[in-house]
Amino acid sequence: MAGWIERGERWARAVKRDVVALWIAARDSRTPVLAKLVAAAVAAYALSPIDLIPDFIPILGYLDDLVIVPLGILLAVRLVPPALMHEFREQAATRERPVSRAGQMAIIGLWVLALLLTVWLICRR
Repeated sequence: MAGWIERGERWARAVKRDVVALWIAARDSRTPVLAKLVAAAVAAYALSPIDLIPDFIPILGYLDDLVIVPLGILLAVRLVPPALMHEFREQAATRERPVSRAGQMAIIGLWVLALLLTVWLICRR
């Protein structure tokens, strides 16, 4: 059981480090444009203090943390050249985790849009 917990802790630390590394990659001029766009989107969402699906919603609330974010990280990491990603990971290990205000605003915008759409659909009937 202890081995399973240790692997989970290592995985969580690697995910946190990779999110910061992708945040760095999105701002580096050497990163290819597609990788930069994907890295920026993944980092903005992962570093946002607000989740698209709130954690208090059973099962779905943790879906983004356990599935969506890791898959986004996997895609973004594959798009960044390996030598650059290694460098960004080293930089991320010494940096503090930033907070994404852009990701926060995008999620709030999506929630407002969903609310407006719901109200519009209800009023149409």
